[in-house]
Amino acid sequence: MNTKSFIVPLSQVGINNIDFVGGKNASLGEMLQHLSPLGINIPDGFVITVHAYKTFLQSNNLEPAIKEIINTIDFENIESLRKCGKKIRQLIRNTKFPKEIVELIIDAYHLLSEQYKIPDTDVAVRSSATAEDLPDASFAGQQETYLNVRGPGALIDAVRNCFASLFTDRAISYRENFGYPHFELGLSVCVQKMVRSDLACSGVAFSLDTESGFKDVVVINGTYGLGEMVVQGTISPDEFIVFKPKLTDSFLPIIEKKLGNKDKMMIYGDNPDERVSVIPTEKIMQSRFCIDEERVLQIARWVTIIEEYYSTLKGHWCPMDVEWAIDGKTNQLFIVQARPETIHSRKRDNIFTEYHIHDENKADKLLVKGIAVGDKMGVGKVNILYSLDKRVAEGSEFMPGDVLVTDMTDPDWEPIMKKASAIITNKGGRTCHAAIIAREMGVPAIVGCGNATDILKDGQMVTASCTEGDVGYIYDGVIEFTKSTFDLADLPEIATSIMFNVGSPNMAFQFSQLPNKGVGLAREEFIINNYIQVHPLALLRHRQLNDPALTARINQVIAGFENEEDYFIKKLSYGVAKIAAAFYPEKVIVRFSDFKSNEYFNMPGGKYFEPSEENPMLGWRGASRYYSPQYKEAFGLECKAIQEVREKMGLSNVVMMIPFCRTVEELLRVQAVMAEYGLERGKNGLEIYLMAELPSNIMMADEFAQHIDGFSIGSNDLTQLTLGLDRDSALVSHLFDERNPAVKRMISSLIKSAKAANVKVGICGQGPSDYPDFAQFLVEQKIDSISVTPDSLVKTVHAIRKIEQQMAKEKSALLYE
Repeated sequence: MNTKSFIVPLSQVGINNIDFVGGKNASLGEMLQHLSPLGINIPDGFVITVHAYKTFLQSNNLEPAIKEIINTIDFENIESLRKCGKKIRQLIRNTKFPKEIVELIIDAYHLLSEQYKIPDTDVAVRSSATAEDLPDASFAGQQETYLNVRGPGALIDAVRNCFASLFTDRAISYRENFGYPHFELGLSVCVQKMVRSDLACSGVAFSLDTESGFKDVVVINGTYGLGEMVVQGTISPDEFIVFKPKLTDSFLPIIEKKLGNKDKMMIYGDNPDERVSVIPTEKIMQSRFCIDEERVLQIARWVTIIEEYYSTLKGHWCPMDVEWAIDGKTNQLFIVQARPETIHSRKRDNIFTEYHIHDENKADKLLVKGIAVGDKMGVGKVNILYSLDKRVAEGSEFMPGDVLVTDMTDPDWEPIMKKASAIITNKGGRTCHAAIIAREMGVPAIVGCGNATDILKDGQMVTASCTEGDVGYIYDGVIEFTKSTFDLADLPEIATSIMFNVGSPNMAFQFSQLPNKGVGLAREEFIINNYIQVHPLALLRHRQLNDPALTARINQVIAGFENEEDYFIKKLSYGVAKIAAAFYPEKVIVRFSDFKSNEYFNMPGGKYFEPSEENPMLGWRGASRYYSPQYKEAFGLECKAIQEVREKMGLSNVVMMIPFCRTVEELLRVQAVMAEYGLERGKNGLEIYLMAELPSNIMMADEFAQHIDGFSIGSNDLTQLTLGLDRDSALVSHLFDERNPAVKRMISSLIKSAKAANVKVGICGQGPSDYPDFAQFLVEQKIDSISVTPDSLVKTVHAIRKIEQQMAKEKSALLYE
């Protein structure tokens, strides 16, 4: 390839031509050559090379003038940066193109129009810098893209503006921050046929979880119209998560769907001076997902193919950031950009960091919540910026450590973003440019809050938490927390299987990266409470209750789903599937719902269906609900959700556990109802465990063992019922101790019975997490697995290692004797 060329067809460039055409264009050309034959659609176009850009500068002697301006910038002063950046851009925009380059661009444009048989076809004009998408910095969004450019005159203006965008405020500041010399970079421009997504939808996809770095998912964000609305963070997009290992024709592994706030959409403008315009989205469209499940899977498959191709090409795992668009005229999917992800792909250590919030009243201090970006905490004073220009004009200062609160940010705000202790926005999703920049800077951000600028006040001290899963929380005041860091390489090897108690699906991807043998307890109650947010029977029968407020609430939450039943099944299945996918193929033991009647009563609509019990802890809970005429219908929804996870999504590592089952007869009745709703023990490898938490479970263990695949000891309830005390009562709380000899004798007896019956036995109560000596006792009893909370992993592993070494010494001594 002639490096002195000004124009090159997109199909003739590839990944080895970054210095010549920039990272973005090299990637597009690579895919056009090698992935189009595999069925992935890439719009064709041509490239204006770095040589053309440098010739443009040299022919007008611009470099010395630009250097002189840059040398006057005070990078600690935002106003100085903005004034100088504007001066450089005006200098470039007022400069004429060399005639030879203009003619070549126009000729190439006419050839592209002829190729698509559309005179003066509409094109996207995309900047592509030679330093973007490098392993140590993404430079995401640093240069401009111009959409729906039509005609030679508009094209030349757009190309000139792309050249000028190499010197946007954010780009100058970003290069300075990363130590990249300003004139060692070059800029190329891609002129690419537009995809008519203004008539359909478009978005962004990542081939990993953007927050935890979990490798086995594709995260897809989408909206109606042109994709700039997602990239800019102007709207909160729909989000879909797909589990890559089950992306086959046999399964539909969409493990999460979240309806976004797509209240606006970007379409083609009505006149040449207005290339694009933003219009309100119709109400009925706002309540629907922008793409169906078949399209979600197609995008996920293509993204996976792209990741596999680049990983092979580079010789190491290369997660990808992909922009996709659907042409509304042809209904075809296109990939319009693809670049390497640069945050998680460059993490190479085993360091694991956890934040522990100690304030028990944090729920009362919650002000706003949104989408968490990153996994850190930030504390500082609120500084609301409605407009960057306005704040600069007013002379207001943004102090280092302030919490930036605004409607939305874009990469222009980078000089302020890097000063912030946290960033909070009303709009945006976790795949927008601002979120990418915040991650790269290591600044916690909470986006898509909706009304943060209304609720938070200037000067108010707040704590922003991105440490509690994919939901970010903003608390009033300074919330007390500690930070723990440990090296996973320092954990010793142990023989006992360590599993996790996982309450929140939102934390599953992060926890799965710790050493583990699966999940010993995943509670459905958490998912029902946080994902479904209404009593199951109220959800099904609200139209019969004459409660307009409840009906209005339910109609709002089920938006995007077929009906109330579909909503419950899908939402519960997503919660379970997210945990199951995170730990696949290790077992994930999911406990059917175990709400007490007082807990169900407090859920929206619960008052219509729950009895008043003197002691709910010993009342209508667990197994006794599942076959009762009053609740069986709701339990059936739980069964259908699990069937969806195991059979439709392919996550057959899910094991079901029945809680608070008083008799063997009750166990059989529950299993009969499960089979009625499609969950039959042994079918598709389904295993059923019993929560061993009642004295009757221990004393009748031999009989229970004939109908199950394993026991999981619930040490909290077992302690309560063995010692005859109410664990909710403060008056007797001093007696509650899983290490009581009576409780330990119960556990020892169960383990012996389980071993004799050849069924698995583990423990999922809080005891091993709280007391290392209790964990040691369990190891001595030769329990199969111990399930702990992830934050107690380190101390538990060290305690088990100690007892295993001691037991090995004692065994060795006996053999020697």
